[in-house]
Amino acid sequence: MNRFKNRLNAIEVLTEKLTDAMTPGFEVEFDPDEAERAGAFQEDALSEAEALDSCIDLPDE
Repeated sequence: MNRFKNRLNAIEVLTEKLTDAMTPGFEVEFDPDEAERAGAFQEDALSEAEALDSCIDLPDE
């Protein structure tokens, strides 16, 4: 039960921080776990193949 309560508290704190972060000029600090849960480290970059396919400057082979 205590573990569940801790998770709920962590979610509540993260939600408050994300709301605060939407305020212009307000700086919010996130610890690494909070940042990861908030999606700050979600990898969405192009793969090398996708980047090469999107390049229009390469000569046709």
